[in-house]
Amino acid sequence: MLNPKFQSNKRRNKIIITIIVLLLMASSFYGGIFISKKTEIDDRLVNKDSVFLGNLLNKYETTQASNLARDIDFNLFWQAWEMLKEKYVDKDKLQDKEMFYGALRGLVSSTGDPYTVFMNPVVSKEFADDMKGTFDGIGAEVGIKGGVLTVIAPLANMPAQTAGLKAGDKILTIDGEDTSPMAIDEAVGKIRGPKGTAVVLNIWRDSFDKPQDFKITRSTIFVRSVDWGLDKNNFMVIKVSHFNDDTIELFDEAARETVKKNPRGVILDLRNDPGGYLETAIEVASEWVEEGVVVTEKFNEEKKNEYLARGRARLKDFKTVVLVNEGSASASEIVAGALKDLGLATIVGTKTFGKGSVQELETLPDGSSLKITVAKW
Repeated sequence: MLNPKFQSNKRRNKIIITIIVLLLMASSFYGGIFISKKTEIDDRLVNKDSVFLGNLLNKYETTQASNLARDIDFNLFWQAWEMLKEKYVDKDKLQDKEMFYGALRGLVSSTGDPYTVFMNPVVSKEFADDMKGTFDGIGAEVGIKGGVLTVIAPLANMPAQTAGLKAGDKILTIDGEDTSPMAIDEAVGKIRGPKGTAVVLNIWRDSFDKPQDFKITRSTIFVRSVDWGLDKNNFMVIKVSHFNDDTIELFDEAARETVKKNPRGVILDLRNDPGGYLETAIEVASEWVEEGVVVTEKFNEEKKNEYLARGRARLKDFKTVVLVNEGSASASEIVAGALKDLGLATIVGTKTFGKGSVQELETLPDGSSLKITVAKW
């Protein structure tokens, strides 16, 4: 889920998204070897013969990271780069920018954390569109779980769900191409596509005897993050599909209408909700939690951050049931866990995804972005 922070009109988002998102909320990897400023490239780290690097990075000045280990010779990187450019059999297929981004993917993947990712400018824009709730795709969240590309949550009434995908499905191939060596951004790029086109996903499910193909026609996905209404038993059902840009405003409407209608109780449906903004999760939980800590972020043994209830608690007197499943993650788990631990709701459903970490989104100068795990909860 994402925690918006503001610095001189610049919004920085803390994300606690369960997996890397495909709504498709895509990801890759970016890292901290460079500190960039708009100017000519500094030649302190670049071999004098590596002039093609200047063409690639001439918008930035590059300075050595202050915490680079003394036994690291970064010239090895440039030497490997030059060898590829010089000797690779299909050298005409090599693209400097893709090589550069690929190196950064490898850098960040060395953390071993599937939630710390780099997103190139195209993927970064798609991610921002996803959080606004409008994008072209199949309408499912995917991520890496146990080293396997996995469906986290198909969105209700979207192409992925209509085709039969379920949370926990393992995606073995995309249009016949093996997903095992793919970075998440590459996989997402292959699953995404223009409205009306189709993609074939080869799926393994625990209940299958053998993998099965699912042909899914892409569509423009419009996601309203909160819907609500009275059921036939006079319970207010509030369905949250994501903790997105519009969630706080919509949930406020849902809470006001709940108080006005005075139902027998509230059913908060968080099934297949993969997460979103951390601050939004706190706001939603605060409709039940009157005071005290909703969740605690743990950065390390010495540093932690407690998020307190906002004090509204308009729904605290309504008997509440929270519905969850294996597609409920991050922000969903925080809300469900807080309400359960404080005795404010009964949890009904299956085991949730279980991520338990917070990511911070940093926008980089070229429009790409870095999503870094900064805390656990």
